[in-house]
Amino acid sequence: MGKTEFIGMMAALMALNALAIDIMLPGLQQIGESLGVEDPNHRQYVVSAYLFGFGVAQLLYGPLSDRFGRRKPLLVGLLIYILSAIAVVFVPSFSGLLVLRFIQGLGSAATRVISVSIVRDVYGGRAMAEVMSLIMMVFMIVPIIAPGTGQLVLFFGNWHLIFAFIAVVGIIVTWWVARRLPETLDQEDVRPFTVSSVLAGFLIVLTNRLALCYTLATTFVLGALFGFINSAEQVYVGIYKLGVMFPVAFAAVAVFMSLSAFLNSRLVGRFGMRRLSHGALLGFIATTLLWLLVQVLGPQPMPFLLFLAFFALTMFQFGWIASNFNSLAMEPLGHVAGTASSVLGFLGTVGGAAIGAMIGQSFNETALPMIAGFFTVSIIGLMFVLIGEKGKLFHPHNPKV
Repeated sequence: MGKTEFIGMMAALMALNALAIDIMLPGLQQIGESLGVEDPNHRQYVVSAYLFGFGVAQLLYGPLSDRFGRRKPLLVGLLIYILSAIAVVFVPSFSGLLVLRFIQGLGSAATRVISVSIVRDVYGGRAMAEVMSLIMMVFMIVPIIAPGTGQLVLFFGNWHLIFAFIAVVGIIVTWWVARRLPETLDQEDVRPFTVSSVLAGFLIVLTNRLALCYTLATTFVLGALFGFINSAEQVYVGIYKLGVMFPVAFAAVAVFMSLSAFLNSRLVGRFGMRRLSHGALLGFIATTLLWLLVQVLGPQPMPFLLFLAFFALTMFQFGWIASNFNSLAMEPLGHVAGTASSVLGFLGTVGGAAIGAMIGQSFNETALPMIAGFFTVSIIGLMFVLIGEKGKLFHPHNPKV
């Protein structure tokens, strides 16, 4: 497999997760009406249930992939993802939908953990950061087009067709992986799948200061993103009355995240992960602070184009933070890449989902809770980076990273 196909496949695997979240955002209101959900904030549980399943299962896939290789657990996860999407088409209740969404998240977790492990098997240092940035650039095409695709599907039928579409895309990606992906786990790195071995692997990860601190920093910054995703439909449709134009606004911000990932892939080899991500985190804090002051002191609601400009700039910086923090966390853990990806993914996703749920559930018909949440989590993220780096920013411990 060539580098281009490798990047495309890893991006497609990660994109299945984004697809399962973003494509249904235009249909949340219809889902709520169809299944008798009275509180608009409760529609957000369709996203949260998936994220919690996605986070919890990551603890399992890492050790499994370190023992049995990357291919088999990945294909099992993809099968769960597809079958649960098909089952949602026939679900009769909102509670049943949430259960199936949780199960779908359990399957999708394989795509996140194992794809990152595969990248770490093949690349390290700045090369990994460069490849991850290119993967993120391709992956970000999905948030750009997914809401619009969901809106298009709704023109031809009800929300059930969205899940049928998810299943079809999952089948195509699974066929590609089954035919073309080789096993990347080196036999020297195979770990036994026992309780003691798994706990030992977890201990290696959790006692590595840099890995743990960068993961916790990522967790809080991810919480901001999940908080927005939870309340995106309420902000764009409820506050700004965009209606069917909601996917266009969503895509406009996603474009900036994709551009950020592309520039990161070009700059990280020259400047290093720390310089780019630390600078982006400080920029994130400054931008969200100014955004918060304008929200509190300015007209209500904030003019839409100004809101969109602040949000796009924030997400541009998020792109540099997420790509590099993930690589920095994985860098010292190559010998336990599967378990490391598992533990770090669990902490980041479950923690980020919980933070995002709190931000989303605090929605009060204004954007203030979301913007305040962005600023707060970025400050906490900076604190963890400073702990991990012993108070020094921008200083590479290793010239390769």
